Order: sequence, then C-alpha cells, then structure tokens
Amino acid sequence: MTAVLPSKDIANGLVLYMAMELSNKKWKLGFSNGSKVRQVTIESGDWVALTGAVKQAHGKLGLAPDCQVYSCYEAGRDGFWVHRALHAAGINNRVIDSSSIEVNRRRRRAKTDSVDVHALLRLLQRYLGGERGVMSVVRVPTAEEEDRRRLHRERERLLKERGAHSARVKSLLVVQGIRISLGRDFGAQLERLQGARGEALGEDAKAELRREYERYQLVHEQIKTLEAEQKRRAQRADHQTLRQINQLMLLKGVGWQSSWPLVMEFFGWREFNNRRELGACAGLTPTPYDSGASRREQGISKAGNRRIRRLLVELSWFWLRYQPKSALSQWFGRRFAQGGKRLRRIGIVALARKLLIALWRYLKDGVLPEGAALTA
Repeated sequence: MTAVLPSKDIANGLVLYMAMELSNKKWKLGFSNGSKVRQVTIESGDWVALTGAVKQAHGKLGLAPDCQVYSCYEAGRDGFWVHRALHAAGINNRVIDSSSIEVNRRRRRAKTDSVDVHALLRLLQRYLGGERGVMSVVRVPTAEEEDRRRLHRERERLLKERGAHSARVKSLLVVQGIRISLGRDFGAQLERLQGARGEALGEDAKAELRREYERYQLVHEQIKTLEAEQKRRAQRADHQTLRQINQLMLLKGVGWQSSWPLVMEFFGWREFNNRRELGACAGLTPTPYDSGASRREQGISKAGNRRIRRLLVELSWFWLRYQPKSALSQWFGRRFAQGGKRLRRIGIVALARKLLIALWRYLKDGVLPEGAALTA
C-alpha cells in the first residue's frame, strides 16, 4: 500500500476546510480550521454569497486571508459548474461520490443538512490527511467533454418519450376496441376509424388522438435530426473521440449507437490504469460475501455508469450473434450456452465485463479482440 503524506500546510493546520451541502433552495456551507467549525446558509447558486462566506470564514476562524482553501461537495443535480468555478477562484475542490460516504448503521439516525456538512468536513480532513479510502473522488470532465455527452443522452430521453406517446395513442384506440399499428398515414387513417361495433369515434376522442399523434411526430423528427447530426460528425471525424467511434464501428456487430455512448461516456475522456478500474467504473465487478463460514456471491456491484452497463449487456448479445467465431463467444458457449435461462443471464454479464476490457484494449493499444471479424 502506498502511503500518502499530507502537505506541510495541512499538517500545520494552515488551511481552511469547506464542505457544501447543495439543495434546490438553500446551500449549507461548513468551514473548519481543523478544530473549530462554522456553518453558514446561503441561497442556492448565489456565487457572490459563497465567496463572501469564504472570506468571512478566514477571519472568524483566525486564518490568514491568503491561506489555501480545500472544499468538497457531493455529486448531484448541480453538476460540475460549481467545481469549475471553485477551481477558477483558487479553491482546491473535490466532488465526492455520495455512495462512498460512510454512514451510521443504526436503524434510526439523524439526517439533516447540518449533520451532513459536519460529516463531509470530517471526511475531507481525513482524506487530505492521507486516508484515501474514506471516500471516492469523482473524475470531473472538462466543459467540452461534458458537452459532447449531450447528443446521445438527449436521444435516449427522446426515445423513451416517443415510446410513451406511442403507447398512449394505442391505449386510446384500445379503449374504442381498435387495434392498429402506428404508421405514417395514421393522421389520414384517423378520420376513417370506427369503433369495434362500427360506430364513429367521438369528436373529443379524435381531437385527443390527433394531438397525441402530433407530439409523437414532433419527438420522432427530433430523434431523426439528432441521429443525422451524430452520423455527420462521425463522418467528419475531426476529433479524437469521433475517430474512436469510427474505430469501434469497424468491429462487426458494433453499430454507431453503441460506439457513440461507449466513447463519449467512457473511453473518450476517462483514464483507466487497469481492467479492475475499468470494470469498477461500469459497476460490473463481483461483490463476494466471505465472512466466517458464510461464503456467497452477491452479484455485480452496479456502482458505476448504468448507461454503459445496460449498453454492454445488450452489446454482448449482439456480439454472440455477429462474432460467433471470436474467443469471447466461444468462451460463453463453453461455460453458459448449455445451461438454463438463469445461467445464461449470469454468463452475459460476465461476457459484458470481458467485452468491455477487450474494447478498451482495442482502442488504447490497437489490440483486436481475439478471433473478432471486421466489417467489409
């Protein structure tokens, strides 16, 4: 284990610690010089009040105005703009993974913003003192890296919205005893629709169906626009991430809607030192329970990026279909293909973890997955 020594300023107590509990209406700020603690509440997003509270804390806690400030807050709805603003102001900030924060295991425990700020301050001091295992720090993307994730995330949301509109139209039709597919000519077909007994649809029912179908069409057109923009950028390939997308698409069975999230969410900006870090970031690492005489496997951790985890499971089924001669597909066939549904579901998750590692090595070192076929 590598020992992490605190800096000279931290060891001498010449720093200001700041923890922030960010909520929708109020921000609770906690300050400490290592012994005394001070708390301030400000309006959410009020940057002027935040910088003023930091300056005031120096005097209240007996610290020099130019001493180093270390801060932290939990990753959440406010995203990373606060982190970037703090760094621009010379404050050394950490964004914390909230699931890694230690909690009291009692059944009933106090849960207030004040208690949470105190806990964050203690964790920050321990972390800077050398205890790196007390919390997990989030790798913050740059503003450009974060912006590149917008296209596929918006498309993902629009797909769900389009499905909701489609289901609503079909439900409104089923109420009238009508079961038809939602095609391009539905607008014209709506005027001729009749109920199960041949009766005409009510005017309000038709109007509601027409409005719902218009919303469906609007979302559908937006999805097509996004997909056209993604393809245009991939063809242009004027950035390293776009070139990685094209490289992944050379593999048979990997399409652009799989390669785009893999690169933009994972391979394009995150830095992995080994396969364990890679699997942990996707939440695909096993979580064994081995205590005393009890030994069992609790399944994967699911502590990482849920988009990538879900995508990799889907991609693994495509890999089995389009890459049957690859070493990964043959390994799955030997271990899991002859078992039941439950065993195959377990096996596909194991294959997803192996496939993620193989794709990472393919992009990082140019090592083609063993036995994998390329597109023509």
